[in-house]
Amino acid sequence: MKYRCIIFDCDGTLVDTLGDIAGAMNQSLAIHGFPEVPVEQYRDMVGWGIVRLAALVLPEEARREETIAAVAERAQQIMNDHPISASKPYPGIKELMVKLAERRVPRAKRIYTAVLSNKPDPVLRLVIDELFGLNAFDIVCGLHTGIAPKPDPQAVWEMLTEWGKNPHDTIFMGDSEIDMETARNSGCYPLGVSWGFRSRTALEQAGAANIIDKPEDLLDYI
Repeated sequence: MKYRCIIFDCDGTLVDTLGDIAGAMNQSLAIHGFPEVPVEQYRDMVGWGIVRLAALVLPEEARREETIAAVAERAQQIMNDHPISASKPYPGIKELMVKLAERRVPRAKRIYTAVLSNKPDPVLRLVIDELFGLNAFDIVCGLHTGIAPKPDPQAVWEMLTEWGKNPHDTIFMGDSEIDMETARNSGCYPLGVSWGFRSRTALEQAGAANIIDKPEDLLDYI
C-alpha cells in the first residue's frame, strides 16, 4: 500500500538529540546533588517526556514528587537555553526531506508531513526550524496545553482532520515503543527505524509492522 501522510517522531528518528538530553539532565542531577547517568543509558529512558525521564534517572530512594519536579524543571530550562548544542539530523534525513518536499506541492496526490513529539512545543519548533528550516513540515506539534502526549492518538487524529485524511493513509514513523503504540492507537501504519535510540527487537515487540534501515527506504511506501 502507498501512503499519503507521514508523521515523524523527532528524537531518535529525525534528529540525534541524545547528547543534548543527557547533558541537560545530568547538569540538573549534579546541581541537585545526585550522580550523573552515562549517556548511553538514556537510550532506553527517553521518549515519555521530561518528568518521566527525571523519575527514571534519579536514585530510587530520591524519587519523591517534589524532587522529580525540581530536577525536570531545571533540565528543561537548560534545554530551553541550549536546545541544539550537539543535536543533528541523522545521515540521510535532510536528503529524504528534500525528496518529500517535491511531493508537498498542492496537487491531487501530494504528500503531507508532520512531526509529533513529547518534547515541549516551543523547544521542538526551535529544533525543527534550526535544523530543517521554516515550513519544512506541514505541521509541527510538541507537548502543550490541550494536547495529550503520545501514545494518546488525539494529536494524530487532529492532524488528519486538518488534512482531510484518515489513518489508513498514514505512516507513523519512529524509533521507540511509544511511537509504535501511538501508531497502533491511532490506526496508522507503525514503521520503525533502526538508527534510533531503541533496538530492533524492542520495536518488533512493540508492534512495528516493518523496520527500515535507511531514511530513503521510506520512499518505497509513498
